[in-house]
Amino acid sequence: MGREVLNSSLLQTCAMFRPDGALNYGWEKILETYYDFKIWKTIHGAVDYQYITAPAFNQDRGPVSVFGARLHWEF
Repeated sequence: MGREVLNSSLLQTCAMFRPDGALNYGWEKILETYYDFKIWKTIHGAVDYQYITAPAFNQDRGPVSVFGARLHWEF
């Protein structure tokens, strides 16, 4: 792998974590709800919803809706 390609890949990876310079700090507010349900004797499922305003404490971002699901099996 050439040095230029490696440097370019590294810069692109770091850009994901670098702020864009336009931070407007504020409180992050989160509303979360979930529902857990029994599927079978040892299997449970859960669904989750989160509504986030000002994600990462930046007032210029969001709001964001996050959905999740979980399957739990005991043996």
